[in-house]
Amino acid sequence: MTELETFRNETRAWLEDNCPASMRTNPTSDDAVWGGRNATYSNAEARSWLDAMGAKGWTCPTWPVEYGGGGLSNKENLVLQQEMSAINARSPLTSFGISMLGPVLLEYGTEEQKQEHIPKIVRGEIRWCQGYSEPGSGSDLASLQTSAVIDGDDYLINGSKTWTSYANYADWIFCLIRTDTDVPKHNGISFILFDMQSKGVTTTPIKLISGASPFCETFFDDVRVPRSHIVGQINDGWTIAKKLLQHERNMISGMGLGGGPGTKHSMEDQAKSYLGTEGDKIADDNVRDSISGHKMDRKAFALTLRRASEETKSKSTASPVSSMFKYYGTEQNKRRFEIMLQILGSQGLGWEGDGFTDREQSTTREWLRSRANSIEGGTSEIQLNVIAKRVLGLPD
Repeated sequence: MTELETFRNETRAWLEDNCPASMRTNPTSDDAVWGGRNATYSNAEARSWLDAMGAKGWTCPTWPVEYGGGGLSNKENLVLQQEMSAINARSPLTSFGISMLGPVLLEYGTEEQKQEHIPKIVRGEIRWCQGYSEPGSGSDLASLQTSAVIDGDDYLINGSKTWTSYANYADWIFCLIRTDTDVPKHNGISFILFDMQSKGVTTTPIKLISGASPFCETFFDDVRVPRSHIVGQINDGWTIAKKLLQHERNMISGMGLGGGPGTKHSMEDQAKSYLGTEGDKIADDNVRDSISGHKMDRKAFALTLRRASEETKSKSTASPVSSMFKYYGTEQNKRRFEIMLQILGSQGLGWEGDGFTDREQSTTREWLRSRANSIEGGTSEIQLNVIAKRVLGLPD
């Protein structure tokens, strides 16, 4: 028996012993475990599943063991994902620390910063948010104006951010600040970490057209942050910002695999419920064709992502190719909800009232939310520019 076969058997046995029954069901968006100082859990087994996986380091299976990660090779991680999929095990933790901050901390952080923050990310002890976009700096992110002025061993930070996902629930923020106003805009930006409970930090949720409020306006009024919290070199934060955006785009691309906001019903279930069946097939030929095409595209996309991952030396590696995945994953997720809405017909027009079920209202709101996928993490137009210039090498 090879070492990889032994690892598979041990992993299968460990998952069988440690993954609770309720964590072997398809989650909805309401079931997501974000961790953090004020974490809430859908049930006690969600907490025990996170604790078990965090202690094992398998919330971040390829991260170094010395920082609490699993230390697995890419091949071992593939086995782990396969065995989790085989029992329909849920991901134990949803975390911007895992999908965005952790990889750049491992690459650019000091040893002290890694020891301080990485283990807490792995165990889900701190919930992070991202301080990038500003009211006047969205696609032109480098024009950001949130300022940081040196005051002894600290910075005094003033300004605001917008579209800060879940800032009202976050414990810490990774934030872009302007530390030099006398150089070209890309060259005067730094990347800093600080506690959201710091004096002078306030947040205000933004209500979206979907009715949800996952985003916030975030304000900084003389927020005092130690200079040691800068990650990487002062005024070189744009380098880190670009790398983190690549990781964020990889995360968003997962929505094209059905990894976006959770739905309580699959396309197939919804179609059979609303359109009926012929034998065991969906009765409507056109809808059946749309669903089949989407499933084939999703499978091809998953295989492409897997191939790209296996071609990299490290799971934390990101490149401009992430823009391709982000763009395609965005379109895939939007098509998913368009099909769901098509199935509902006129019942997809409901917003509230007795004439529409919770399922119908939920689908309509999720469809509206999916439109934002083409904006967050860099607009689709920006992704196409990146693909043209940095992937295809086309001239300006």
